[in-house]
Amino acid sequence: MMEQIKDVVIIGGGPAGLSAALVLGRARKDVVLIDEGKPRNKVTRETHGFLTRDGIGPAEFRSIAREQISAYPTVRFVQDTAVGVTGADGDFQITTGDGTVYRSKKLLFTVGKKDSPLDINGLADVYGTSAFVCPYCDGWELRDQPLVVISKGEAAMHFAKIIAGWSDHYTICTNGPDGLTDEQRQELKDHDVPLVNSPILRIESNEGMVRQVVLEDGAVIPCTGIFFAPNLVPGSQLPAAIGCDINEAGTVVIDALGKTSVPGVYSAGDAATEMYQAIVAASMGAMAAAAINGELLNERWNR
Repeated sequence: MMEQIKDVVIIGGGPAGLSAALVLGRARKDVVLIDEGKPRNKVTRETHGFLTRDGIGPAEFRSIAREQISAYPTVRFVQDTAVGVTGADGDFQITTGDGTVYRSKKLLFTVGKKDSPLDINGLADVYGTSAFVCPYCDGWELRDQPLVVISKGEAAMHFAKIIAGWSDHYTICTNGPDGLTDEQRQELKDHDVPLVNSPILRIESNEGMVRQVVLEDGAVIPCTGIFFAPNLVPGSQLPAAIGCDINEAGTVVIDALGKTSVPGVYSAGDAATEMYQAIVAASMGAMAAAAINGELLNERWNR
């Protein structure tokens, strides 16, 4: 089944995609938003740092957004998975899992990123409850508490400096070789930051609340919170499949307006940045939507 051509198809229904849908709906553009309904932040109880929505649950956030967007009849929501993209600027064809093919003049990828399987015993039990990846999102709730930071190399040094804004009681646990230079190890020592290299045997918790990290060498690190560097992969391979430039972190390369290297294709949110915050994603979605709308209007003007 082939749909009539739309102005824009948005693939991904998180903060970036929803924000873009709102802007485009208000701009009277014919939009289809395709979302598989499996957000990365489904493990989190609350979304923080979003002005007027601080502390809201991710599911409630999406529900409110969809309700408000429904006031604009040119936006249509489709719960399905986009499995293929072909075509070019002016006529893209997006195939979904149920076999429907949607056509659009412009294409916006807001597909986010996904976590690779968590390979530390017990980490999945606390992820989103007492173990997090972003101190800006969840540091306030763990302020002044004893923390463990699971990271290595440059990421560990970055964490060490950032976490200090919320707690002075934290241990860097590299879960194996630390990947640090002698100078970096000395820097941590100078700032009284404990550094342990032994692999993690398990994380012990009670109903999602971490109690301690047990190392293979028998050491035990009591803590009430964990921050860790996630291993992320692209939320979809479709941007790469259609030819978008992708950097080493798996992030779609865009310009300041969200344009990718492929004409007519835009990206926003976690798919196109390594700053993983809901309010940043929403802002990027709004910016990309305005750029797409401007491009569509210019093309109509010049016809």
